[in-house]
Amino acid sequence: MRLLYAKILKRTAVFLFALLVFLESGTHAAAADVPLLTPSAIVIEASTGQVIFEKNATERRSPASITKIMTLLIIFEQLEEGKVNLKDEIIVSAYAKSMGGSQVYLEEGEVQTLDTLIKCITVASGNDASVAAAEYIAGSESAFVEMMNEKAGELGMTDTHFEDCCGLTDSDNHYTTARDVALMSRELTTKYPDIFRYSQIWMEDITHVTARGSSTFTLSSTNKLLKQYEWATGLKTGSTDKAKYCISATASRDGIDLIAVIMGAPDPQTRFQEAATLLNYGFNVSHIYVDENKDALPNLAVEGGVAEQVPLVYAGEFRYLDIEGNDFAGVQKELSLPEAAKAPVQEGQAAGEAIYFLNGLVIGRVPVLYGENVEKAVYKDYLMKVFGRFLL
Repeated sequence: MRLLYAKILKRTAVFLFALLVFLESGTHAAAADVPLLTPSAIVIEASTGQVIFEKNATERRSPASITKIMTLLIIFEQLEEGKVNLKDEIIVSAYAKSMGGSQVYLEEGEVQTLDTLIKCITVASGNDASVAAAEYIAGSESAFVEMMNEKAGELGMTDTHFEDCCGLTDSDNHYTTARDVALMSRELTTKYPDIFRYSQIWMEDITHVTARGSSTFTLSSTNKLLKQYEWATGLKTGSTDKAKYCISATASRDGIDLIAVIMGAPDPQTRFQEAATLLNYGFNVSHIYVDENKDALPNLAVEGGVAEQVPLVYAGEFRYLDIEGNDFAGVQKELSLPEAAKAPVQEGQAAGEAIYFLNGLVIGRVPVLYGENVEKAVYKDYLMKVFGRFLL
């Protein structure tokens, strides 16, 4: 069974800093034409994870405060699992208060909700807020860092090791890469899109309540792209003398979500300019083919089951990112299914797959799943079938 799907998506060039020039005809520059002062960088498309451009993306570097992307990822996982709640009230420890660098000036004994601490981490890059949240979740920062490293391993971040939860350390054993930062940024933003409620805040007040009274503190975003780049949605900046200037920048335009990572930029302006350069490049060359897979699938015959057929469903939609300027009119979908299933079959198990082709080449697959359980027939079931047919 062969089904033809065509969708041509038009993209126009975006110029913010006038660093790239592209033709309206859709011609795009080669990777070598992206000029960067930054020593290590990458830009990926979030929904597919496809790399659009990279430069020394597996070079280990100090990440500074973009470390907090993993801190936020752990927090959101804990929220999803119901182990913590945004309304939970957290008492700030003396250790959390003692953090230097970027901070929101939490006091020992001060109480803040987890929701507020997430804002402090995401908007103002508060090291004190990061440690307070880490201690609340894991009991200590060191235990929380173990969770961070375990998660890095699960995500395939093979060139990453964390020593703290905020990136303050000067240890050579605290490192990651642009590619690994893109991996954890993608996990955070695609799995927990609520992060954008925080990462798009430009300025917001919080209230400090201590034994000495209450005071207002204004959180101001460290991510200047929120004002400088029209499609910016986040995510996190970082800087230390060792790391130089870093950013994981997220942006969304016309249904395309990009993540650009800059590590080791020589100054803040270059960090933001070159992140915008990568985002411009990515938006210009990227065209996404989407099949929502809403077409009806045929039922599949079942051998030896209490039912003679089982419905089929797609595992999900199909998305393909093209950066070569191909015409999506050439996309074809082919179902690969067995002639029949053997009972028992379990709902959600793979029955086959939909295979996508572009100009004759395979560009991706989507599993086709059983839509219901079908138990194996026993002697009684066969008798009932015979009896039912006799009555007809």
